[in-house]
Amino acid sequence: MAEQRTSMAGQRTRRRTVAGALGAVALTAGAITTGLTLPTASAATWPTPSGTPQAVTKSISVSGTLDGGMKRYYGSGDLGSGGQDEGQDPLFDLKDGATLKNVILGAPAADGVHCAGSCTLQNVWWEDVGEDAATFRGTGKTYNVIGGGARKASDKVFQFNGGGTLTISGFAVQDFGKLVRSCGNCSSQYKRTINVSNTEVTAPGKAIGGINTNYGDSLTLRGITIVGDSGKKIVPCQKYIGNNTGKEPTENGSGPDGTYCKYSASDISYK
Repeated sequence: MAEQRTSMAGQRTRRRTVAGALGAVALTAGAITTGLTLPTASAATWPTPSGTPQAVTKSISVSGTLDGGMKRYYGSGDLGSGGQDEGQDPLFDLKDGATLKNVILGAPAADGVHCAGSCTLQNVWWEDVGEDAATFRGTGKTYNVIGGGARKASDKVFQFNGGGTLTISGFAVQDFGKLVRSCGNCSSQYKRTINVSNTEVTAPGKAIGGINTNYGDSLTLRGITIVGDSGKKIVPCQKYIGNNTGKEPTENGSGPDGTYCKYSASDISYK
């Protein structure tokens, strides 16, 4: 297991003013660790890594809490291909109930973070998403993403393979395929509940969430800000008919319906 570190960033609360038209206050490690009310993360401002970057040649197993102190971790050796191949190992492998916080994942990032069961990702930043930023597994578990951000995800940021509830709050995402996808063709399928709030989404991007209506999934959106998408091409909620055979799932419409896609026009603003 990697050595657990005391967060230098957690010893102080720093506020950053975002340049340009966003006018939002970025999340800081200090705000996370002190439990303050968190503003929406800003895709325009990214944290500066502290200390010496750490190469990861074998997945770091995490039980309990690992506080990275805002250090940058990146893949090397078997984790250093930087490709999009399925089935890669993660940089961090979280056991059921584990917390990973104040960490920056640089490039290459392999398959990011795996959660074997319930987990919390707190103020975790992906500078260049590899295969996926994080994958959530287990049955009937609770997964929380609090603060942080991800960019340069050619496909998915968060892959939801397990069953239970995933809550994403105060997050920033830019240049991505989908922010979160309920697995469309896993061999074991579950009902999945996804909540996304106080999150800033910056184009280009395809969809905030993708869910399977035939398994009873739902996606709730609150306080979403979409930046740089004047044509409104980013789909807030894309519905699919999922399967457990490995075939590509088929689309099943999009837009609010009160059952699967739970949001209204007032829950999404454009800048």
